[in-house]
Amino acid sequence: MLSDVTTPQDLDDRFREALAGLAAAPRRRDPAEPVHDDASLTGAQLLDLFDAQVTSRQLDLAGRWLRSFGEGFYTIGSAGHEGNAAVAAALRPGDPALLHYRSGAFYCLRAAQAAGEVAFPVPEEEAAAPASGAEPTPSEPGAGMPGAMGPVVGTPELGAPPPGAQGAPSDAGAPPPGAQGAPSGTGTTSPGAEPEAVAEAGAVAEARAGAAGGPAPGRDHPADGDDAAVGQDASAGDDATVREDAYAGAARDVLRGMVASAREPIAGGRHKVFGRADLAIVPTTSTIASHLPRAVGAGLALERLRRRDPAGRRAGADPLGDVGQPPRSPWPPDAIVVCSFGDASVNHASATAAFNTAGWYDHTGLRIPVLFVCEDNGLGISVRSPKGWVEATLRSKPGIRYFSADGTDPVQTYAAAVEAAGWVRRHRRPAVLHLSTVRLMGHAGADAETAYRSAGEIAADLDRDPVLATARLLVAAGVATTDELLARYDERGWQVRRIAEEVLGEPKLASAAEVVAELAPRRPARVARAVADAAVRAGGPGAAVRADTFGGRLPEAAGPLTLAQSINAALADGMLDHPGMVVFGEDVAARGGVYGVTKGLRDRYGAARVFDTLLDETSILGLGLGAGLAGLLPVPEIQYLAYLHNAEDQLRGEAATMRFFSSGAFRNPMVVRVPGLAYQEGFGGHFHNDNSLAVLRDVPGLVVAVPARPDDAAAMVRTCLASAAVDGSVCVLVEPIALYHTRDLYAEGDGEWLADYAGPGGWAAGHAPVGRARVYGVGSAEDVTIVTFGNGVPMSLRAAATLADEGVGSRVVDLRWLAPLPVADLVREASVTGRVLVVDETRRSGGVGEGVLAALVDGGYVGAARRVAAIDSFVPLGPAMRAVLVTEDAITQGARTLLAR
Repeated sequence: MLSDVTTPQDLDDRFREALAGLAAAPRRRDPAEPVHDDASLTGAQLLDLFDAQVTSRQLDLAGRWLRSFGEGFYTIGSAGHEGNAAVAAALRPGDPALLHYRSGAFYCLRAAQAAGEVAFPVPEEEAAAPASGAEPTPSEPGAGMPGAMGPVVGTPELGAPPPGAQGAPSDAGAPPPGAQGAPSGTGTTSPGAEPEAVAEAGAVAEARAGAAGGPAPGRDHPADGDDAAVGQDASAGDDATVREDAYAGAARDVLRGMVASAREPIAGGRHKVFGRADLAIVPTTSTIASHLPRAVGAGLALERLRRRDPAGRRAGADPLGDVGQPPRSPWPPDAIVVCSFGDASVNHASATAAFNTAGWYDHTGLRIPVLFVCEDNGLGISVRSPKGWVEATLRSKPGIRYFSADGTDPVQTYAAAVEAAGWVRRHRRPAVLHLSTVRLMGHAGADAETAYRSAGEIAADLDRDPVLATARLLVAAGVATTDELLARYDERGWQVRRIAEEVLGEPKLASAAEVVAELAPRRPARVARAVADAAVRAGGPGAAVRADTFGGRLPEAAGPLTLAQSINAALADGMLDHPGMVVFGEDVAARGGVYGVTKGLRDRYGAARVFDTLLDETSILGLGLGAGLAGLLPVPEIQYLAYLHNAEDQLRGEAATMRFFSSGAFRNPMVVRVPGLAYQEGFGGHFHNDNSLAVLRDVPGLVVAVPARPDDAAAMVRTCLASAAVDGSVCVLVEPIALYHTRDLYAEGDGEWLADYAGPGGWAAGHAPVGRARVYGVGSAEDVTIVTFGNGVPMSLRAAATLADEGVGSRVVDLRWLAPLPVADLVREASVTGRVLVVDETRRSGGVGEGVLAALVDGGYVGAARRVAAIDSFVPLGPAMRAVLVTEDAITQGARTLLAR
């Protein structure tokens, strides 16, 4: 008697019971024929879908089994969503895919398709001609994003285990539900699709036996090392070559994620995700629609690159590409981007932003080849999607073509997916495929469905089980018998069970160093060399082009510049050296930015590389994330720091996690410019005078730069661009608005806050490495160390001058980099005087000063310390702001108090 809850055992028992009750077809059908007159699927293709679906189902059962004895750490499964295998079949292996967490069958089918082990044809790439129906490139401002730095997918790094990641697999526990019958002798090792750098470079492909007949192509690898006997039939008794097909390889990938194995091929045990660089599957870790803006950005960049490079030429072996070479995409020229999500995610602000951006650009005539796939099971954990709401919402999105199908019917799903993907590929325009699905076994392992669903509702979903629906169709068409399908089901069950047992013995990440190895690698010598190389190009082969670009008026010959002018010149030089660099945001093109920082860039480099966006910070960052993933070097602007808070998760949950959760196989280099901080005169309020930086400093791996002086600003822009290009860094350049046009330091007209722009010959000598401070000596510089940044730098220098008149010598340390902090410089300069005054224009609670003081203590500093910081308040309008912000008088008095101790 089945219970009212779809437990793993119940789901397995019900499938067997229903399968046994199916009536045999009157005749056997040739697997090469369509399964029925109205179907585009052949019997062989339907069997491939069945194999992918069954592998996914057995993975879900194994996940619950592993969790039952504390060895599995992830139980969100794909049961009920296995129809997405048909979506994968309708796409090409080179189409980049960002998948939600119920995509097991999609992942399995993509692996088999890429390995050439399925009956679905892979159309040849259209290498030269634009896709039919693609409109010419729009000529109006904001017409797109050409330019790239070459491929970002570093497949040789994929899946490489950390040092010491060895260990033999072990047996554990009883077989999971579905693993009935005798073992088949199917050999198992590591995924055949893994790159050669994987330590256990496993075998591919046991021949696909069964009703379709004949073995499938496979690749053999002799068993060796730790995996010498992995997965071999116990009765084999020899060292025979082990064979494993792509479905088994995909299962191994997923199971490794479930048990947090350090050998998992994408995240390396850091998280359970669907992703593999060689399958063009981009890992997404928070799939509540936060990946949709990135997908739109990738589609926009992909299309612009296709128009620039219709032949689809690839960069060389260097994953960074060749600086100065034409931009290239890592994906085929006619690829489309696919991203999947659940029905509840339709309501998320990130989804709304993505749909709106795709439609907005489509309305302007700019093409974005993105296929959104909404898998609608009617539930968001326990909250129901109102009947008809999802369809009404998706149908109403302007500029997005709507397709739909019953996602539990493989024939209907495949037909709709082929039509939708074909439409997007031909027209290079966005579409949504709305699939009606079911959810079996609840949201995750701890979910008690009966708390919010009736027994009748659960039973109705069980009747629509997509795996059972595929089996029914196969039997009714005469392609397979029930016994043959049950044998395939059990074959996969035993295979998955054995692989699960094997991966249990694999090593886990065991140290902090292993965990953070790919978080944000820093290679300062390479970054410095990249800056020096750029200088050589600009001063040598590129000198004539540079002079022409600047209209004969080179910035180094223009005399002293302001902060804004220096940033502008550095961006212009950066775009010369990085053909894939694109600058975009609100008002940055035609107007040149609210403060003129990007003025003239569009005139120099065109509307395709410098363009205005719609007013939405989530979409601006999403465009940058997708562009970086596709091979560009994006430099988006968030118009004010206060506006960044609308879109913080695009930096925290999407940008900063990409390398971390892909073991460096994917990256999204980006330099985000943000005018910010306070002290604007005559214009302000908290939206234009925001001093909140805590959210940025809290993001692991993010580089946060705050230039105060014009000469530092230009050098730091070059460093950020080089760090993004070399290390794939995500950098945030917070530019103090109040210092943009400041000219004087001590007295009106002194011009002490201007600085000459360094020509290429001075770039290497003036390089500003990430995490290194700048120190100013005032007077004897022996009495007190003032640590500050941003607006605090000129204020502290003026305060130091006042103190110098009193006989007090000061060392003013401009942090310049707030993440990572220049700890070594801090400790050294603090120790010289033994007295430290931290001048922090952010707030006392959660401000930068807290981190500085902690770094000093951790670094062994034992002298006196004091802090001057802004009050815990939003910045008010007008003169009242001086009541809550740091002042020069407060700095001077703070230093005197410290000296009096």
